[in-house]
Amino acid sequence: MLEKQNIEYEKAILVGVINKQQNEKKVQEYLDELEFLTYTAGGEVLKRFVQRMDLPNPKTYIGSGKIQEIEAYVDENEIGSVIFDDELSAGQQRNIEKILRCKILDRTGLILDIFAQRAKTSYARTQVELAQYEYLLPRLTGLWTHLERQRGGIGMRGPGETEIETDRRIVRDRIALL
Repeated sequence: MLEKQNIEYEKAILVGVINKQQNEKKVQEYLDELEFLTYTAGGEVLKRFVQRMDLPNPKTYIGSGKIQEIEAYVDENEIGSVIFDDELSAGQQRNIEKILRCKILDRTGLILDIFAQRAKTSYARTQVELAQYEYLLPRLTGLWTHLERQRGGIGMRGPGETEIETDRRIVRDRIALL
């Protein structure tokens, strides 16, 4: 007898930016596609946030008012993931995670997650793993939050730097192997 499975989807919100290159209609099309990708990856989109701006904020990609609006919504609705339509830098991703205190993904990270779920053959899994490591390499520094109080300077160099460098070397070695 077949059992009915209840699939629990992770709550997510989408964030898009209207700028000179993308008008509102184009952004809505991209967010429709991103919503489908989110559903494919196992997420349920509860809301979309769109901001109109000429240039992205170098620290948080979106403006401070919009990030506060998103933070309030995330806290009220227990959102698990915030997914940005455009690619975020490692620094932007780290800064947004500190503010929102939830998982932050961009389109690339979401697509890599879908590929990782769907890869069946050994070759496909290897290709996805290689792509994930190359995507992860510039983002390694943010993973060492337990060392964030360490600072550089005379007499201050220590295990924090070596752990990060060790991880970078391991990832680079794995990339070379793949």
